[in-house]
Amino acid sequence: MTMHLRTARPVADTAPEVDAREPVSRLLRDLRTDVTGLTAREAARRLQVSGPNALPSRGGAKWPLALLRQLIHPLALLLWLAAALAWFAGTTNLAIAIVGVVVLNGLLAFVQEQQAEKAVEALGRYLPDRAAVLRDGSVRHVPATEIVPGDVLVLAEGDRVPADARLVEGTLDVDASMLTGESAPVTRMADVHDDATRPLESPVLVFSGTVCVAGAAHALVHATGRHTEIGRIASLSARVGREESPLERQVRRVAWLIAGVAVVVGIGFLPLGWLAGLSWSAAFVFAIGLLVANVPEGLLPTITLALAAGVRSMAKEGALVKRLSAVETLGSTTVICTDKTGTLTRNAMHVEEVRDGLGEPPADSGVLASSLARCSTADLASESGDPTELALLAYAAGHGIALDPAVRKALYSFDPRLKRMSTVDLVGGSLFVATKGAPEQVVPRCTSALDASGAEVPLTGALRERIIERVDEMAGRALRVLAVARREVPSVPGSRDDAESDLCLLGLVGLVDPPRPEVAAAVADCHSAGITVHVVTGDNGLTAAEIARRVGIGADRVISGDELARMPEPALDEALTAGGEIVFSRAAPEDKLRIADALRDCGEVVAMTGDGVNDAPALRRADIGVAMGVGGTDVAKEAATVVLTDDNFATIVAGVREGRRVFDNVRKFVLYIFAHAVPEVLPFLLFAVSGGMIPLPLTVLQILAIDLGTETLPALALGREPAEPGLMSRRPRRRSEGVVTGRMLGRAWGIMGLLSGILVLGAFFAVLAAAGWHPGADVSAGASLHHAYLQATTASFAAIVFCQIGTAFASRTERVSLRAVGLTTNRLLLGGIVFELVFAAALIYLPPLQSLFGTAALPAWVIALMLPMPVLVWGADELFRWATRRH
Repeated sequence: MTMHLRTARPVADTAPEVDAREPVSRLLRDLRTDVTGLTAREAARRLQVSGPNALPSRGGAKWPLALLRQLIHPLALLLWLAAALAWFAGTTNLAIAIVGVVVLNGLLAFVQEQQAEKAVEALGRYLPDRAAVLRDGSVRHVPATEIVPGDVLVLAEGDRVPADARLVEGTLDVDASMLTGESAPVTRMADVHDDATRPLESPVLVFSGTVCVAGAAHALVHATGRHTEIGRIASLSARVGREESPLERQVRRVAWLIAGVAVVVGIGFLPLGWLAGLSWSAAFVFAIGLLVANVPEGLLPTITLALAAGVRSMAKEGALVKRLSAVETLGSTTVICTDKTGTLTRNAMHVEEVRDGLGEPPADSGVLASSLARCSTADLASESGDPTELALLAYAAGHGIALDPAVRKALYSFDPRLKRMSTVDLVGGSLFVATKGAPEQVVPRCTSALDASGAEVPLTGALRERIIERVDEMAGRALRVLAVARREVPSVPGSRDDAESDLCLLGLVGLVDPPRPEVAAAVADCHSAGITVHVVTGDNGLTAAEIARRVGIGADRVISGDELARMPEPALDEALTAGGEIVFSRAAPEDKLRIADALRDCGEVVAMTGDGVNDAPALRRADIGVAMGVGGTDVAKEAATVVLTDDNFATIVAGVREGRRVFDNVRKFVLYIFAHAVPEVLPFLLFAVSGGMIPLPLTVLQILAIDLGTETLPALALGREPAEPGLMSRRPRRRSEGVVTGRMLGRAWGIMGLLSGILVLGAFFAVLAAAGWHPGADVSAGASLHHAYLQATTASFAAIVFCQIGTAFASRTERVSLRAVGLTTNRLLLGGIVFELVFAAALIYLPPLQSLFGTAALPAWVIALMLPMPVLVWGADELFRWATRRH
């Protein structure tokens, strides 16, 4: 049963319904052409029908709406509300500053979103500008965009294929890694039987965007533009949208929570203020004060700066982050789907093992290395040629042997059907034939073998069986095995068959693309962090599984692309949730996309690595797409949110560590900000509940001075907190777990907030009591107790500042003690506390600021009363964390 190469749905009726893998004569009939190509007139007519050979560009983005979305999400709306309240309260400069923060953050997010939409545009760079085709019976070089179905391409070494085509004449070696993910070039021949199970593996088809690395051929175009394989991937990339990251969703929830609390408290204060004897206008002003007290104006810039710091830190590790929230997403990753070639491995073939002619470890590899150096067409100096040949030349160079082209007398190039190549060289006055190739092709042409002593022994049936067993054993360890043989001849043989007969088997060479040395430790870190690692590659399953095991990935099961295609969704979900690690081999673009979708549906946070064009849809679909910066295509880099500058799996793990640290720090400064809501709101509630008998312990301007003055720098410093011990030894958090947790609220409001509120009110009442105040006494301007009242509100303000210091130190750790991270390890926090104290002192003791903020100088005994407050607040939380660690 033939398979139809319909790689994309037809647009209108311009795509001919053809089977590109049917016999050439039938394909020529279906495309209404012949092996001499089209006429120029017919090509022009078809161009009008089928359209240009170009990938469709997406419609122009409605950028005003995209920008508007960045300015009206909940957190931005919350800040707009804060700006409006600040404007209403008469603090115009504050309102302008908040608006500036909202607009700047919106512009940054908008630019990042637009950059992420360039993946489809980058695909077009894989199409050549011009291509050689047969027109009117002769070779013409035409713009690649004018190629149409029915054209006959003239392809040679170094050409990039401009359209999907079927070979009708010749042989090509094609680098199709950008589509298949397989590192080794593949051979395509016009006159072979097509028994492949997938179009991408067909031995007679070449695809748009791939590169011819050797050979020459004529190929019949059957698909152009959006109907090509690369066009189908472009369609997949265009359809796959980007979802919110876990942090973006959680920040949205936090914003709604804060907004809800602020509005409820503000509205709820109106009747309380009126019942307390205030006029409606005065009650409304105090309600605004409560709203301002509950709106953390610095939350969004603090989160942005924390993420930006994470981006800078990851850049130093070798990971360039294109979207700020991707830093946190990496930290919440539960599954990494990694490519093999270039990510787990070095992307450089290497001679792993050498055996002598009898399959045993050789005593001397000089003769074999010399034959390898001669039997090659690669150039080690310029690193040009087939990667396997370069690895063999490097091995020979390691034995002090270099290739001398002057000694070559004849060359029998590598023949894909014979799977071997040979050279005839003049060595020491004698002519030698050197042959290398697949063992099943070379060994049968050998009549003798070189043993460990260097002597030739006849190849008996038993020895041949031993050699075959050794080849099978080496191949089972994912080695690519080549046989090397030679023969001395009196003169240059008259034919290839004469040259490649009566050979002496010199030995077997096993090559492998070795794992990066640092990957094993990185995989171990993943496992200790509760992260599962799957390998998703276009390469051979046996090879990929062996490399996975070498670096510590379980490889409990190998699932090929064909097996995956037959696997229903429940079976795939079961395989992914069974607890083991899987190697997905021969993965097609749809396979990677399907795996990412299945993992996400199973509740996993997925990081998907890739470097080829075929990876683009999955990179966009995964929670975090990670592209290779050195060996990756531009398409993959545009589709991904993180680009590795060193193509190293270990860098991904460093990113996970940094992402976890950043998320922890977001929680720390949210905890720090939340803890101050109680001591800011409690004085207002006490004033209202007392019916005005107790004067207001804090003013609106003093609250603003706390929220945007004393609180900001310590909060920013908490965003740069170093990682807690054991960061990579805990399980990833659940996707549903928010920034704000019940434990956090308990610490913020029930422990630090409540204790701070009690201490603040204690300082307020202590100052009033020392002046002889009693409930209901007049403290208005002109009254005898007015100065004492100013000192009392100033004491409340100062007490909150001192409690903030204790809160800042307590917020530095989630569970471990402060001693575990060190008192002075966060220098920025220490600097922020110094600024906080200096700022508060200026408000309290400088006369111009006293009149603006309603403060008065405090006596020494009041300051002494507040000195233990930081220790009390920190100590209460430290005791709570100690108790939870014990239980």
